Amino acid sequence: MSAGWFRRRFLPGGLLSAPGPSRPRASPVPYRRPRFLRGSGSGPGPADASRRPDARPVRSPARGRALPWNAGYAEIINAEKSEFNEDQASCGKLCIRRCEFGAEEDQEWLTLCPEEFLTGHYWALFDGHGGPAAAILAANTLHSCLRRQLEAVVEGMVAAQPPMHLSGHCICPSDPQFVEEKGIRAEDLVIGALESAFQECDEVIGRELEASGQVGGCTALVAVSLQGKLYVANAGDSRAILVRRDEVRPLSSEFTPETERQRIQQLAFVYPELLAGEFTRLEFPRRLKGDDLGQKVLFRDHHMSGWGYKCVEKSDLKYPLIHGQGRQARLLGTLAVSRGLGDHQLRVLDTDIQLKPFLLSVPQVTVLDVDQLELQEEDVVVMATDGLWDVLSNEQVARLVRSFLPGNREDPHRFSELAKMLIHSTQGKDGSPTGEGQVSYDDVSVFVIPLHSHGQGSSGH
Repeated sequence: MSAGWFRRRFLPGGLLSAPGPSRPRASPVPYRRPRFLRGSGSGPGPADASRRPDARPVRSPARGRALPWNAGYAEIINAEKSEFNEDQASCGKLCIRRCEFGAEEDQEWLTLCPEEFLTGHYWALFDGHGGPAAAILAANTLHSCLRRQLEAVVEGMVAAQPPMHLSGHCICPSDPQFVEEKGIRAEDLVIGALESAFQECDEVIGRELEASGQVGGCTALVAVSLQGKLYVANAGDSRAILVRRDEVRPLSSEFTPETERQRIQQLAFVYPELLAGEFTRLEFPRRLKGDDLGQKVLFRDHHMSGWGYKCVEKSDLKYPLIHGQGRQARLLGTLAVSRGLGDHQLRVLDTDIQLKPFLLSVPQVTVLDVDQLELQEEDVVVMATDGLWDVLSNEQVARLVRSFLPGNREDPHRFSELAKMLIHSTQGKDGSPTGEGQVSYDDVSVFVIPLHSHGQGSSGH
């Protein structure tokens, strides 16, 4: 399999980097190659890495070890908003062992080890905010958390039906019937492992940032190929789509203050002290003014998907819990996403009001049964941070994919080139494939994952 992420200057492992376009500024911040990506890197990879043209290793950010980029093509653009790129990524072969963790726990997770029982592939994009620290930690940590969680349930994953007791003991003769009635399948164990891994990673990030005196958070979009299925886990506003010859299928949903309005309002209703008397949980079409007092205006609360009218009271003039619309919507006037990792220390400006209670680190997981698809050579999954989707729709990306891949079948790096072309389409440069001159001022990161090779003999067991 292959996939990847890029910036513009070539880095080992198909990783490219360069500043994206930026608004004019008096003293622009120069792009610097992040410290943890410096050095060409070399080291052991999977047994078949030497036979793959794009299987070049890059140094592991965590301990300077080699990460085999055998599973990806990609591109990243760094807009000039921070000294280091706030977008980070990770990908590689996922080796799940049957044995319990012990002295070997610190062994590099990507090394092909003799205890290997189940194998898959892993891709992840992290879009940082408030600095790159949380995204760097997530890129270094989440895969280890996921491996631990999967190894804790791997025996159930490979069983015909997940047993009630992992030990195999049958306390109640009807246990298999109870499991069947609940509809519990092997994929549910993978979903649970992903959810638990995100939660564990969030806790690690919180401890590490507090210990180092750093702040920040990040969104997380992860794809895991395992046992003939592709699991896409999303916490934030990045997006993944499946592009086929006659189909474009979303594989994730964005989580913003708008899309999770009712959950956030419900939390403020149950725990009003979280707002410290400074905000109103109610939503109005616009920010209310003093002249609105006593008037009946449109509003909605946590229990409403529709709208109603209420008489404006003084408390309604407070700043809204969720303010703005679309990409401008903000939670507590501060954050544009409602799920992600980190942000444990984030507070509303000049207050002690914390945002973390309103944020979820739990992802939504979508399962694509790849083995059930009649795969074509041009069938791909495109994963990207919000910088791409700010200016390109799902359909526009699909058109670019379909126009590029058929004419480049002989190019072994065609998926890397496709990712670069998608990035180029967001930079408003002459000759942009869309011809519409869109410009993204955000960091942009893209994975293009071809599914065709994955669908052939992909049990991984």
